[in-house]
Amino acid sequence: MGIKAALPRYELYLYTTVLAGALIWAGSWILDASSENVNRKAFKDSVQPGWHYFGRKMDAADFEWMMWFTTFRNHILFALTGHVIFAKIFTIMAPKIGIDGCKHRSLIFGLYGALAVLVTMGWTYLALVLSHCLVLYSVALVKQKWLVFATGLTTLASIRLEPYNSWQESLVTGSFDLQDVLFYGGIGFSIMRCMSFALENCEKKDSNYTFCDLFKYNFYLPFFFFGPIMTFDQYHAQATNIKLSRKEREMWNITSKALLHLSIILVVDVFFHYLYILTIPSDMKLVGKLSDWCLAGLAYSNLVYDWIKAAVMFGVINTVATLDHLDPPQPPKCITMLYVFAETHFDRGINDWLCKYVYDYIGGDHDKIFKELLATFCTFFITTLWLGPCQLVYLWSFFNCFGLNFELWVAKLFSLPPFSTMERFMGDAMSRRIRGVFNAANFWTIILYNVLSLNSLEFAKLVAKRLIFKGFPLSTLSVLMVTYCGVQLIKERERETALLEEPEPEPEKPAEAKEKSE
Repeated sequence: MGIKAALPRYELYLYTTVLAGALIWAGSWILDASSENVNRKAFKDSVQPGWHYFGRKMDAADFEWMMWFTTFRNHILFALTGHVIFAKIFTIMAPKIGIDGCKHRSLIFGLYGALAVLVTMGWTYLALVLSHCLVLYSVALVKQKWLVFATGLTTLASIRLEPYNSWQESLVTGSFDLQDVLFYGGIGFSIMRCMSFALENCEKKDSNYTFCDLFKYNFYLPFFFFGPIMTFDQYHAQATNIKLSRKEREMWNITSKALLHLSIILVVDVFFHYLYILTIPSDMKLVGKLSDWCLAGLAYSNLVYDWIKAAVMFGVINTVATLDHLDPPQPPKCITMLYVFAETHFDRGINDWLCKYVYDYIGGDHDKIFKELLATFCTFFITTLWLGPCQLVYLWSFFNCFGLNFELWVAKLFSLPPFSTMERFMGDAMSRRIRGVFNAANFWTIILYNVLSLNSLEFAKLVAKRLIFKGFPLSTLSVLMVTYCGVQLIKERERETALLEEPEPEPEKPAEAKEKSE
């Protein structure tokens, strides 16, 4: 039924209590497992010295998080601070030398970005990126979308498949800790941006965008190495806007978001000293001895952490982009708020790119089964190539592609009689409760399908086996009950948001009351 279907307040209070108790219960199991096994031999490499005065060691299993706040921290602060300062100085000095700073700010951003890439990675890397840009720019002039996709995907495959990726990597001389990460990040995002430029140029019938437009778009430093990806039409419209102004309280919002990201980093650091959610799943001997509740908590917390990591990374970059008067893609939606595959993504920029050029383009209104199947297949084919083809990525793509289509199949089935007839006769609240049961099961399929890409196939198989088969019926039903409570609370938040965006009309007064008032 409608999203505005309400449930009694006492029922929602019960759901809140059950969910809070379950999270504390699962967290206590993880805390016990972390404390009791801190000196385990398998933890030696990933659990490192932390808070000496509190006697706590730290979970350092995530290379990416550790890299961001150790090796890469100073480089990020230096490069992004330089970007902000350089842009501010140019804005002040430009009018004095007869240059329209607002008109040429995107070019200055691009020049600074290219200079930063040159200093960081060397001239051969810059030349390699420019060669990819030139190839796709040349194809863009032909204005054939199929040729753009063929060339772009071939170029993307050249950095994901052997021996072409090793050959390109060997062109970059020198060696430092971040070279591999920056190499593949910069080239991968550059190819996706160049494809966006070429596809938008195909839509421009009267003329062509220039190579300078592509240069300014691709070498915007905050987005260059790690994204997010803004499609070319959005970036071009925002970066060439000469009427720059701040919204009311915009600077306050930017500052508050920056402080929020700092607070999240501190909270994650605290959790890493008490809950070893990343290290425990790597030790399958230990995992096999844990309780079902502990396994469920580990699977859920790993996906929440991955969202937090993406939110912090994109949040910091987006803060700088907002200072440059851009409206970048927002961080991904938290996994806790998801119970449908259609909204599951961990990079909103890539998701927007895929939806615009592939998924929505092929799938249309997404109500035709075969068109949806083709759209999802093409989308996950490109995603597989983007992530790097391997067995784990193949499995992740297959299961998520299946989940997305299965949702449509189930929706089509329940829209037919007798299911649709039965739903019309039941109340809105009861319909919401029944849908919540299916959404709870869907929530855990999303977790199981995605946790295999974060930890390992063995861990995902063990969690599925314990929660679905060995744990049936007690563990299975209790976890689903808790998830059902969470889904209903999410639906309640969506209902309140919908009411705020579109308030319900006030009921009309009865005719008699209307006459008396007159």
